[in-house]
Amino acid sequence: MRLSIERKPVKVYPDPKRVIARFFYNGDDRAKDVIRHVIALSEREVFSIISPLLQEYSKRHRNITKILNKHCKKIRASIEDCGIDYDTLDKYQKLLIGSYFTHEYSIESAAFFNPSIVEDPDQTDLVAGEKRVIISFRAVGEGHISSVVFRRALIDKHNNIKVIEAGNYIDEAEVIKNAVYNKKLFLKKAADANINALVLDEIDGKLQEKFDYSVLRRLVVDSQNMADDDLKKLEYDKVLWLSDTYHEISFSRDTDISDRIIFPISEFERKGIEDARFVRFTKDDGSIIYYATYTAYDGAMIMPKLLQTTDFYDFKVSPLHGAGARNKNLALFPRKIKGKYVMMSRIDGVNNYLMYSDKITIWDNPVILQQPKFTWEYIQIGNCGSPIETEDGWLVITHGVGPMRRYVLGVSLLDLEDPSKEIGRLREPLLIPNDDEREGYVPNVLYSCGAIIHNNELIIPYGLSDYCSSFATVKLNELLDKLKSQDCSL
Repeated sequence: MRLSIERKPVKVYPDPKRVIARFFYNGDDRAKDVIRHVIALSEREVFSIISPLLQEYSKRHRNITKILNKHCKKIRASIEDCGIDYDTLDKYQKLLIGSYFTHEYSIESAAFFNPSIVEDPDQTDLVAGEKRVIISFRAVGEGHISSVVFRRALIDKHNNIKVIEAGNYIDEAEVIKNAVYNKKLFLKKAADANINALVLDEIDGKLQEKFDYSVLRRLVVDSQNMADDDLKKLEYDKVLWLSDTYHEISFSRDTDISDRIIFPISEFERKGIEDARFVRFTKDDGSIIYYATYTAYDGAMIMPKLLQTTDFYDFKVSPLHGAGARNKNLALFPRKIKGKYVMMSRIDGVNNYLMYSDKITIWDNPVILQQPKFTWEYIQIGNCGSPIETEDGWLVITHGVGPMRRYVLGVSLLDLEDPSKEIGRLREPLLIPNDDEREGYVPNVLYSCGAIIHNNELIIPYGLSDYCSSFATVKLNELLDKLKSQDCSL
């Protein structure tokens, strides 16, 4: 008999009105034509065009003048190539030029799905039985480009869930490139990214064992200036693109959590940031840090990456290294086990693996943990977020893919001190797409990137056919009892 699941009457839908102002560039020649047209306008004409634009778009963006000025500055070289002294432009000319190199992008016009959930760092002013949570979502817009966005929600003592309405503005973070790189790891990741070996050998001979972005950029620019082969120059560009995968991002303190978007920054993630799995991690000293593993995608190659934050304002971003840091589905355990970090992965696209590491960014020696066992997971099995600690073991929500490429959710229980031991696994799915959930951007898919326990229930946020998101709950004791009664050898 299958367990009783309660589907909550709460759905979070994509909102095409949520837009960001992105830099727009159509090539050098067209850019210079636009610049010359604007410069030819009189002062009065410039003001008559930019003034109503500012009035209109200030209602849609927090600081539209700052954005337009930034985008104008991005094309300073093109402006000066037109024989124009950038510093002599007046403020309205800069704003108008910036507006021609700006477009609005609807971040969630296509889909809003694959959520993960963690306890909010702020639990003040709540009554007994309530919990404030932060939910991350995969938002998909034009061109199927994915980003990470957030909502805050309140769970009451009856586990009713209220998702707080999103704010009116969306802010991209300030990107800070102050990383110090380890040469060995950097060049290994560059080789994994198929960057030309001769270029890497040349760089290897010129870099110290530790180096920063400015040193690397000077080296790359100098090498490009000496190269007479456009293909070789492109390989040097790829080295800089890879360096962009190490950075920090910072959001303004006057933003609501729903205003903050983590949008693709590096060329190696230009096609999207997929399926962030956030986890509230307890460090050795008892302090809390939030980690998230996610998949960066450039249209051809997958690069697993790691986010870390303590406050959801400032994030550090870095790629993950090692033989186990491949493919999708990396999920970090919420604490160390026997002094080591522990991670689940799915390096072959079919089976669940387990890995241990002394360093949170280096993952080697993956060992197979779970293989497809039941008919509803014959195509593949994978995790749906970080394991959750209970007195009886690590609770792992899994996804299984079966006939008609239907994605369903299952559950397993692993030993607390040795998670390579599977105590139990549900023989039937916990959650199957029903008639109201099977239609969407990708039909017949239920998927989650993380769950939480509250008031003795497991609360699972999940994506509905890659379109929108909802929530389901199951009694924790009933679930654990059933898992412990399932013989994993069968």
